[in-house]
Amino acid sequence: MSIEKYLDIAPEVKEALKAGKSVVALESTIISHGMPYPQNVETALNVEKVIRDNGAIPATIAIIGGRLKAGLSRDEIEYLGKTGVGVTKVSRRDLPVIVAKGMDGATTVATTMIIAAMAGIKIFATGGIGGVHRGAQQTFDISADLEELAMTNVTVVCAGAKAILDLPLTLEYLETKGVPVIGYGTKELPAFYTRTSGLPIDYEIDTPAELAKTIFVKHELGMQGGILVTNPIPEQYSMDPKVINKAIDEAIAEANAKGIKGKETTPFLLAKVKEITGGDSLDSNIQLVYNNAALAAKTAVELSKM
Repeated sequence: MSIEKYLDIAPEVKEALKAGKSVVALESTIISHGMPYPQNVETALNVEKVIRDNGAIPATIAIIGGRLKAGLSRDEIEYLGKTGVGVTKVSRRDLPVIVAKGMDGATTVATTMIIAAMAGIKIFATGGIGGVHRGAQQTFDISADLEELAMTNVTVVCAGAKAILDLPLTLEYLETKGVPVIGYGTKELPAFYTRTSGLPIDYEIDTPAELAKTIFVKHELGMQGGILVTNPIPEQYSMDPKVINKAIDEAIAEANAKGIKGKETTPFLLAKVKEITGGDSLDSNIQLVYNNAALAAKTAVELSKM
């Protein structure tokens, strides 16, 4: 069975892949569930522009009418943005059902990795990955993103795990699963809204060429799973740790009081943190995504030379 039965690769993306040029995947949950319209569409288009400006081709990934899409048109991005949370948030477990039913889906980090790998895209830029939720010792609430990183051969460029999570346990989980965690210009895990969490990571890499070589060698060795590149938010957009951590604690307390669980947890917490910080957290979120997109594109360009 050809995967093309289910997968549509945009012509520009297909031509770039065929020619061995650089392509960067992007997720669509950030469009439908990450921020309000029209800011979501504006941000999605700007992220694509950042990737083009840095020499690569963007491939925003989603599911539309049951079709897996690697590369969206402007109209498709507009549709996802306008429909918002009316589009189902799709992780690995949801994928076959959404496709079989012919539904629309906004892809999480895990599902974006799956579809990127199907299309032959090796690098993916996002904001922050999911991870081990606070209190997971009781709830077992652990994002499928971590399992996907252990299985799927796509490098993910992010600003660390989302700060609403239990970052030490997330790092431990990645280590257990054998996922290389690399700090771009840092030896500490970035904490999404802030440049550091105080948690040490094993490897620091300082140039896109070095990153590309690491990705290339991993593929050459035939090792299963992805690489997590953690790229700190630019200094000028980094938030005060005391302010953001207080907002996160308040948001988590409210989520617990309301009994919010599962895949509704992260969107609720991010929206609540945005409300508490007067929108500052959303502004920081947008800037760190742009920063990650630029690094992913530069790395993809270097990888295409190998």
